[in-house]
Amino acid sequence: MPPVTETPALVCFSHLRWGFVWQRPQHLLSRFARRMPVSVVEEPEFVRPPGTGPALRAARHDAVTVLTPELEQEPAPPGGFNERTNPVVRALLDPFLAEVGLTANSAAHSVVWYYTPMALGAEPAALGDALVVFDAMDELAQFHGAPPKLRAQEAALMDRADLVFAGGPSLYEARRHRHPAVHCFPSGVEAAHFARAADSSTEVPAALATAPRPILGFYGVIDERLDLDLLAAVADARPDWTLALVGPVVKIDPATLPQRPNIAYLGQQAYADLPAFLAAFDVALMPFARNEATRFISPTKTLEYLAGEKPIVSTPIADVVSLYGAVVAVAESPAAFVSAVDAALTETQADRDRRLAAARLLLAEHDWDAIAARMLGLIETTIGSRVVAADGG
Repeated sequence: MPPVTETPALVCFSHLRWGFVWQRPQHLLSRFARRMPVSVVEEPEFVRPPGTGPALRAARHDAVTVLTPELEQEPAPPGGFNERTNPVVRALLDPFLAEVGLTANSAAHSVVWYYTPMALGAEPAALGDALVVFDAMDELAQFHGAPPKLRAQEAALMDRADLVFAGGPSLYEARRHRHPAVHCFPSGVEAAHFARAADSSTEVPAALATAPRPILGFYGVIDERLDLDLLAAVADARPDWTLALVGPVVKIDPATLPQRPNIAYLGQQAYADLPAFLAAFDVALMPFARNEATRFISPTKTLEYLAGEKPIVSTPIADVVSLYGAVVAVAESPAAFVSAVDAALTETQADRDRRLAAARLLLAEHDWDAIAARMLGLIETTIGSRVVAADGG
């Protein structure tokens, strides 16, 4: 990654907790932090006793500073960033920015980075001249329980943004006519990290070491994007298969999860431990539902599964088909899904060699270090152009 000499700070507003599933924000921001100070502002937590006033909690995670606004418990407005909490967050951030030396004078070389449009308005006035980047990693307005004002907030953010990064082809197509500087950046992979899954010396977690094989595995957030009926149908069709689901259950009632003797729910696991779980999979699954929440997704785990040299079976998610269709088996129905898994379990050595050769090309193309470097190049070029324009050049 090239050195960044003209960007003194990056402040990110994120709807995802830093300690949640390690994904796109953590991969990118931790890399940016190697070259510049990076602060991540999380959604507020309502944990302060009534009458004590708000506070800002700061914690270091390697080179990234994570800032969590703590607001009073009662009365609590709707969670997250919104028109009521944003002014409070902004007031909390002012002294922090002053303490780290980020002022209006340096803001022209700084970056305000958004993962959620709902945070628009939470940025302090000192950042008024900063470069604005919107990294659209999901179509948040399509998610269950999305704030009613989210679409309007995104329109306002698109008007304010200097650069818009789209997390996949579908997100790019939905935005490229709405802004003059939209760039498609599908998510990447730390190939060496997940290649441990293909190393015979990697120890399989105890929870799967004695599970009946074959093991069909998925890791990621278990929410409205998963096709629970499909999982139940596959489990019922092949009771001798083990379906291992690794990840936190979010925004859905755990009671709605299909319960079968051959389905194992293993909870959220640390990013460092995912290769060991992947090592236990005979086939990696992407059993996504086809609904509004999945219309624009571009799953990062595709590349991670490929780095672990696992055959993959997915439902027909648009970005999976367009980016990885050559190496991922796609199935539209439960019966087709079962057949695709059967084929993956019985692939010939020649088919496996062809799959792995194609996978290596994709992995080389989608490296997180390279993606972060290209983004920083665009940021530096855009900041340079703004400074020249401001100087009358």
